[in-house]
Amino acid sequence: MRLLGSVRSLEALVYRLEHTQQFRNESGADLGSCKMLSVSGKRDRRTIRFHKTALPLLNTLHPAALEQYLALSGGHRFSSSTGHVQRNHRVAETLAMCMGAGIEFRPYALPVLQKQRIAQVVPPAPALYIAKSLKHLDSTEMNKTIFTRLTGALFAHETCWAVYNTRSAVMKWSGMGEFKTAQHLAELARMNAGIPQADHALLLGECIDIALRTMEESDKSRRMELRFDRIYPHIHFIPLNWQGIRLLRILTLPDWNEQLLSAVFPSEWRAASPGIIEHDAQRDGIFILSHLDGDLARLLRLRQALEHSETPCEVLCFPWQTVFVRDYLGGRAGLREVTMDALEDALGLTDPEDSDPHKEVPP
Repeated sequence: MRLLGSVRSLEALVYRLEHTQQFRNESGADLGSCKMLSVSGKRDRRTIRFHKTALPLLNTLHPAALEQYLALSGGHRFSSSTGHVQRNHRVAETLAMCMGAGIEFRPYALPVLQKQRIAQVVPPAPALYIAKSLKHLDSTEMNKTIFTRLTGALFAHETCWAVYNTRSAVMKWSGMGEFKTAQHLAELARMNAGIPQADHALLLGECIDIALRTMEESDKSRRMELRFDRIYPHIHFIPLNWQGIRLLRILTLPDWNEQLLSAVFPSEWRAASPGIIEHDAQRDGIFILSHLDGDLARLLRLRQALEHSETPCEVLCFPWQTVFVRDYLGGRAGLREVTMDALEDALGLTDPEDSDPHKEVPP
């Protein structure tokens, strides 16, 4: 709920919708009465779902809405096992983040992906395909991806992002599942969007410490090809909060990387080539890396380079990233902060205060 807006207001809404209500469509036509929602479980397994009597209302949203819902929910059946409940929560949180960032995620509103020919299937605007819709393309892909933590694939302006939500747990990359998933996504991106590779991933998590612990866990891998930074050369940490929603909105802009770097660096500072160390700009002999995109893999490569070099460098980051970056780099680089407000102003984005759904409103 905290990702959707005022928790107090939403709790009151859920309570009302647990009781029978009369519903009408936008034109005032009577749709009948029913309970819209049901709540089950306790503590971290507490779950809000559609009530079975409300399912016909999905037909008022879209002709395919009910059919898609029944297909993805197994006919309105849900396992009570902890693993299934937690996975459903991870997917729900991911969809809430996408909704806040203006990303289309409704399965019935998206063209169906295919693997028969190369075509422009995905829509031009950012769109998230949830993992279940990817896994059921054919039986062989189900076997490849059934054990992964993938929550979806985000297509946005010639980039295919693999989306993971680790919540409060450390992501462990210890098997072939994620490697095969990356290959599967690359094929889908090529066949449905003309994107030659899927080398970006989004790692959603409850706090920045999860990113640090995930990186440290990856350092323990005995198989270099299965490290998360080898599977995905770019993996961006997105916190499960309003700051993360704002960052997600930036990462789904057209040509987002060029827009971001142009907004924070003068053209004369920009790096003309990769160079001997990960960096985006150079000033007075100091190499500068932008961590405003939350790219953990580049930060990892920077730390590895600094272990064998005395090259002076700086890292550009948001205030909420500062402690994490300082701890991870061990003070080997200077830090310079940029506020999200300043970056959004430079990018010409709408003031997020105008659309922040997390403000408390009068009851």
